[in-house]
Amino acid sequence: MDTFDESIHKALITLKSGGIIVYPTDTVWGIGCDATNATSVERIYKIKQRSHKKSMILLMSSEDMLRLYVEAPSELLLTEMKLSKTPTTAIFEKATHLPSNLINEDGTIAIRIASDPFCKNLIEHLGRPIISTSANISGKPTPSLYNEIDDSILSKADYVVEYAREFLEKKNPSQIIRLNEHGELERIR
Repeated sequence: MDTFDESIHKALITLKSGGIIVYPTDTVWGIGCDATNATSVERIYKIKQRSHKKSMILLMSSEDMLRLYVEAPSELLLTEMKLSKTPTTAIFEKATHLPSNLINEDGTIAIRIASDPFCKNLIEHLGRPIISTSANISGKPTPSLYNEIDDSILSKADYVVEYAREFLEKKNPSQIIRLNEHGELERIR
């Protein structure tokens, strides 16, 4: 079983080479890649059998990183993300510097700032955001624990993180917020 540092190292090598990882997030087990690599993003859509109309969440290490990928992010959304006691994903308008197959048709992108030490460390070392979508076939149950991940997902990943496989604390997907057409905070999930 790899340690925290060994898992970070192997995941980084995989991400930098355009590979796909299955990894523990601050919510559920996820499947991810370098979010700036359009080819890798496309592979995740295929692995999950997911429609391109259903966008994926990006994990970032900090608000500073978020500001590199969103033009003039909403301060209200940023404040809500900071104050939330649970993992919170926000949908921001005017995504930039990301592959077109990742940005919604309306120009929005869903972003969460990682609070989990493993994810935060991985993203900081990569220096770019990573995809964080649940490690399941689209429409199937979301895996909160490692042993709930379908073999079809595990077999298509280039690296499956060993760190945290034995953790048994059930986690839930993040809440999702956005601004409605009146500029008011709205909870989607």
